[in-house]
Amino acid sequence: MLAKVSRQSGVTLVESMIALLVISIGLLGIAALQITAMSQNTSALNHSQAVWMAYNISDRVRANMDQFGNYDGIDTSNSYAMDCMSSVCTNAQMVTADAADWSNMLVNLPGGRGMITSVADGLMVTVMWDDEGTGATGTNCGTDPDVDLTCYSLVVAQ
Repeated sequence: MLAKVSRQSGVTLVESMIALLVISIGLLGIAALQITAMSQNTSALNHSQAVWMAYNISDRVRANMDQFGNYDGIDTSNSYAMDCMSSVCTNAQMVTADAADWSNMLVNLPGGRGMITSVADGLMVTVMWDDEGTGATGTNCGTDPDVDLTCYSLVVAQ
């Protein structure tokens, strides 16, 4: 007598489950990459805006050179109120108006803050923001994202 040879046709349940597991792991990896890319994209946008805002105020300082020293000490955590768009201002009033405009720009950054301080070569313009989204509110540009802000600085020479 000849034995009947059985041939497998189709896919077993175990093979289907293994294929599903492999596909699921791949899709989770793709999702993780997408989340990381979105986070890095937001970080790059914030950095680009910070650079633009730092150059914006530095151009305003250069345009009002006879008041150069009066820009020292501007800190956007303080309140500034001056509108030189609807009325004529003196050069001294323009310093306050520039600080008010800059302060209004910096609210677009998470935890955005700007400071202008005097340095040996001129004025140091610093834009700070919470790039890590930790709720940091410090004034340091350090490496601890829980308390330190991410900073971009440039020097405006006199």
